[in-house]
Amino acid sequence: MSGAAGGGARAEEVRRAAVRLAALAQDGLVYSVADATKDYDTARYRQIAELAAGLLAAVSDTPVADLRLVLGRDAGYATPKVDVRAGVVDERERLLMLRERSDGLWSLPGGWVDPGDRPGEAAAREVLEETGYPVEPVKLVAVWERDVRGKQPPLPVSVFHLFFLCRLVGEPVAAQDLETLEVGWFGLDELPELSGSRVTREELERVLVHHRDPSLPTEWD
Repeated sequence: MSGAAGGGARAEEVRRAAVRLAALAQDGLVYSVADATKDYDTARYRQIAELAAGLLAAVSDTPVADLRLVLGRDAGYATPKVDVRAGVVDERERLLMLRERSDGLWSLPGGWVDPGDRPGEAAAREVLEETGYPVEPVKLVAVWERDVRGKQPPLPVSVFHLFFLCRLVGEPVAAQDLETLEVGWFGLDELPELSGSRVTREELERVLVHHRDPSLPTEWD
């Protein structure tokens, strides 16, 4: 292994360890803050959270102040965040995609699942809001973990991506989501530049495989 490659691997190990430390600190704070007799523990867990933010900043381009904000948003026991993506395929095996305002790149419709949402319903809602197409989920294609998929840039939290195969159930209406720049249909041989933090070509290929054979079992990491 070259020095550069080894350094990259070590940085990834540090990042993963820091993510785990941040989660442990959050879990500790949940139980110690509720008990006034554990002020010492509370202070220690807050120090661990600060160390985790410092480690993440050391192996990324994100300022430590921004990482503190991200890590401090969650409350309660630390669990992975859940993102849904909807694969909508037409009769020409083209995928419904949108161009994100945040980075100008293309992705499948989707986003974070809100508390109280059913994942399949969240995927269908995202499609309607972002593209204007009414759909219904027909199959859970895969549950993939973001880090295992090698998506960039690395995040200070663990993320599960739920990919749903969806079908059209009506005519399109005006899209409501202001984060969408464009909407289009693309085959694998004509894909635009993908938003690599959200979706990869391999994932799009797997969505199409499941579209061709819906009897395939759900995939997971």
